[in-house]
Amino acid sequence: MSGPGRGSLPLSTLRRISTTRPQVVPGERCEMCSEPIAEEHQHVVGLETRSLMCTCRACYLLFTDQAATLRYRAVPDRYFSFDDFTLDQAAWDDLQIPVGLVFCFRNSVQDRLVAFYPSPAGATESELPVESWDRLVEANPQLGLLLPDVEALLIHRSERDHGDYVCTLVPIDVCYELVGTMRQTWRGFDGGQEARAAMDAFFAMVQSRSRPAPAMAEGEQP
Repeated sequence: MSGPGRGSLPLSTLRRISTTRPQVVPGERCEMCSEPIAEEHQHVVGLETRSLMCTCRACYLLFTDQAATLRYRAVPDRYFSFDDFTLDQAAWDDLQIPVGLVFCFRNSVQDRLVAFYPSPAGATESELPVESWDRLVEANPQLGLLLPDVEALLIHRSERDHGDYVCTLVPIDVCYELVGTMRQTWRGFDGGQEARAAMDAFFAMVQSRSRPAPAMAEGEQP
């Protein structure tokens, strides 16, 4: 009997390939060590790229020291409400934000304050005027609890609170999640019913997880 034709593989080789091929594991995996992770998992931020990475618990814990000089930083899971938050329309206008919802965070690599807000095209970003921000923090010292890169201040005008501005400290990954939801659900000029329902569900989640922000003594660091 003649041997295998050109371009074909012996049966023993095919059998070996089929038995040694790595198994595909369904579900998400840690982007650092490739271990399987649950659908609900934690994130770290790449400081240079501002990108989020999905991580297992072990890799996450490597970057929880906020004072360490590392390329990555773990995103904390804390939500703070500011019951005495003060922001009038003039101060809002000084921040030069054209809509009634914004996330503000500090970029430590570029040493600047950044604001971004959801839109049908994704996240629209603008740099906050430093003087206006300093006046806002002076009027609301608890905002100094904000950690750079990994947390954001969610500021929005709440119809439930008689049109007053409400501020909540949230993890930065939650902000990007909302931006993605808005991109998927936004319809027409005003967003449509699905987008409004998604926003209502988001704010309900934030409210349920929030606890009052602790008081800060004068000159205290977070």
